Amino acid sequence: MSSPNVSPAADRNKQPILDVLLGLLPARGNALEIASGTGQHVAWFAAGLPGWTWQPSDAQADGFGSIDAWVAAQGARNVRAPVVLDVMAASWFQGPQLFDLIYCANMLHIAPWVTCAALMRGSARHLAPGGKLVTYGPYLEDDVPTSPGNLSFDQSLRERNPAWGIRRIEDVKAQAAKAGLTLIARHAMPANNLLLVWAREEPSS
Repeated sequence: MSSPNVSPAADRNKQPILDVLLGLLPARGNALEIASGTGQHVAWFAAGLPGWTWQPSDAQADGFGSIDAWVAAQGARNVRAPVVLDVMAASWFQGPQLFDLIYCANMLHIAPWVTCAALMRGSARHLAPGGKLVTYGPYLEDDVPTSPGNLSFDQSLRERNPAWGIRRIEDVKAQAAKAGLTLIARHAMPANNLLLVWAREEPSS
């Protein structure tokens, strides 16, 4: 088995994120992770939430060896084999597949803006009744001063690729609303990140 890739940030934030998930989720469920990257998150969450079945995914298969290695290191038996998933695809899966949780960390700011709408549309298609979409990463907020670190990070992202950059929560909310999703919880996290919880809008009575 290949050696796993290591993200220092993922190593630092995996437990704070898991702490929020433990308070948010029931004991059992079915989860899809979008943009699994190194696999550190899905392996850690699977070990911490053993009643959940986890489906890792990424846009390319070249990191699947790392995901498998982290899962093996955690001894997690509740993780399916990783699959290629492009959020821009019109269909994420062949046939209907529903998830109680869709989790996506640190993707929106290192991908073109159109991926936000695609993430929301695809999540709306694949969330089970009562399911939740969780997104994690840095965000800009109109009524909250942006930290100097995030301002510098945003500038560096845009210098690397003009299509990248930290997203405004208000803009993300607008894309979510078009897909029928609404923000139901905001959790402040270490290192000026946010964990946002999205769910289907309840029909007005």
